[in-house]
Amino acid sequence: MEEWKRGFRRKKGSEMARVLLIAMLFLWAGSILMVQGGDPTLFFEWNVTYGTIAPLGVPVKGILINGQFPGPNINSTTNNNIVINVFNNLDEPFLATWNGVQHRKNSWQDGVLGTNCPIPPGKNFTYKFQVKDQIGSYMYYPVTAMHKAVGGFGGLRVNSRLLIPVPYADPADDYTLLVGDFFNKGHTSLKKILDSGRNLGRCDGVHLNGKVAKGDGKDEPLFTMEAGKTYKYRICNTGIKTSLNVRFQGHTMKLVEMEGSHTMQNDYDSLDVHVGQCFSVLVTANQEPRDYYVVASTRFTKREVTATGIIRYKNGKGAASSELPPPPVGWAWSLNQFRTFRWNLTSNAARPNPQGSYKYGSINITRTIRLANTAQRVDGKLRYALNGVSYVEPTTPLKLAEYYGVADKVFKYDTIPDEPPSDNTKVTLAPIVLNMTHRNFVEIIFENHETAIQSYHLSGYSFFAVGMDVGKWSPEKRMNYNLLDAVSRHTIQVFPNSWSAILLTFDNCGMWNLRSEIWDRHYLGQQLYASVISPNRSLKDEYNLPEGVLTCGIVQGMPRPPPFSS
Repeated sequence: MEEWKRGFRRKKGSEMARVLLIAMLFLWAGSILMVQGGDPTLFFEWNVTYGTIAPLGVPVKGILINGQFPGPNINSTTNNNIVINVFNNLDEPFLATWNGVQHRKNSWQDGVLGTNCPIPPGKNFTYKFQVKDQIGSYMYYPVTAMHKAVGGFGGLRVNSRLLIPVPYADPADDYTLLVGDFFNKGHTSLKKILDSGRNLGRCDGVHLNGKVAKGDGKDEPLFTMEAGKTYKYRICNTGIKTSLNVRFQGHTMKLVEMEGSHTMQNDYDSLDVHVGQCFSVLVTANQEPRDYYVVASTRFTKREVTATGIIRYKNGKGAASSELPPPPVGWAWSLNQFRTFRWNLTSNAARPNPQGSYKYGSINITRTIRLANTAQRVDGKLRYALNGVSYVEPTTPLKLAEYYGVADKVFKYDTIPDEPPSDNTKVTLAPIVLNMTHRNFVEIIFENHETAIQSYHLSGYSFFAVGMDVGKWSPEKRMNYNLLDAVSRHTIQVFPNSWSAILLTFDNCGMWNLRSEIWDRHYLGQQLYASVISPNRSLKDEYNLPEGVLTCGIVQGMPRPPPFSS
């Protein structure tokens, strides 16, 4: 059974062997598998409920999926179709997003409030999407209110197809490690704090897969390893505002994948994982068989908070040493670590062609957008903004308004300039939608003039993280861009009084969310949407509105627009 469990096994064989392997995996996992004439479809049924959780030892009303905190792990393979029927048993609307899944031509399934109506209490909605031409480590989480602070999140892995090799030997097992900050106040109290115009302050602690080791010798292990074998750990920061440093006591980590891209395989004693980011590392059990700690510490906070979990060697003897490996100091260390991350140009991706065949460095930039974040008070209440505008959520999802032809009644395009205004201290409130030209190659610079670290995610895409440095950005900074092997990813951090630059082609039609992963900032306005419309209005570029989609706001009850026919 262990052999069948390892869905990431990539042994050569017939197509029938591949199907049997996947079938055995998902029958074991408790989900239903249907193999169609095309790609396999995975079916899940999720019941979202409240339940008591206590990751830091203090009981809190949490959000569970099928009774679990964190939620169940989605184990899929490139090009699988995923169907998830979500029943909302909370007393408030709920909506989940699939962080890093690109939803090619299908922003209808992105699960953010600019594209989807939230699921009302007592109702259900079925997500249907494909992990098309992707591999890697991702996660899902709620986007409604402050739900993410107390659960509703979990790991989402996309394994490489059996006939597509990966640039490392098969690990002995594949583990998901979800680390995050935690507030004992509960999500409703956190929401009230933000609604009152105040700041959340610092977290109460850190958890690892919803737990913290007590160190009393009675802790159950998070993971087990066997001496001499190598294991894969998918590490994701599912927290709401705090960067974390992760390290394995007595062991080094070999970085092999980052947010969907194979990386050059450097060894690290510790890794800074910023909010919303996922890394895959290999850890070899090459130490004396006993217990060891995996350690997560807060970064860039006045008071450092550290949490641990147990990793146990099979047949090992002895408790973990109380001497923990120290965390790094300062954010300059983290900036330098970012510069060591490189795309592995010799490995294959989800398709059997070299990733490096895409020469992004030789494409002419057609539009440059500079986004500066600010924190200001509006009518006495704290708001976060980009280029002087703080996003407010309309009652009608932007994508639905656009599709039904009533966008002018919900939002205006390009309400922010492409560069920060000269007086970036004034803040207005409005939906922010950038009108992007289909297939334009765009440069986006994130400028952070504050003293707190930022983290941004763009849905629907991966982008090339080409530059990051201290000070202010200027055109001559392009001379230092990495135009050869920058990692293709979907989340980027911006250090205090620094800037970060990304490059991408807006070739995926839909309405896509560019958001702060710092969730109090997201909730209070630090996000926007990019609208990408094909001039052809064709199914070749974007799918039609799915059957069964929830409608709300001014489009509720309106007749469906005629679908694209070709």
